Amino acid sequence: MNSNTSIYEAVGEAKIKEMVHHFYQKVSQTPELRKLYPEEDLEPAEERLFLFLIHVFGGPHTYLEKRGHPMLRRRHFQWAIDDKMRNVWLDCMSHAMDQIELDTNTREAMMGYFIKVANHMINQ
Repeated sequence: MNSNTSIYEAVGEAKIKEMVHHFYQKVSQTPELRKLYPEEDLEPAEERLFLFLIHVFGGPHTYLEKRGHPMLRRRHFQWAIDDKMRNVWLDCMSHAMDQIELDTNTREAMMGYFIKVANHMINQ
């Protein structure tokens, strides 16, 4: 990935969708995170994260059109998010990233974003 290429362009929509799918497969196996999803079906959450990530990584703005401004902290404030929960979430995302082919620079850029957002979400 060069500095003029967005993550969306470097990775592509299909790989982002695949990564999100792997993330939610891991969430379903991780009790600390799974309990945050009262629905049996994780597919709606998977779709929301997919649309959010293609938006923030430089793709279409479908997320904004459907859901408005992300307001991540506000949307997640109902759940206690501490350092441990942040690390569990990051571990699941790292696992998901391991399941798709990424060049080193792209992976570092994505993980840098995920770490920044995960740190921002801490509310305990």
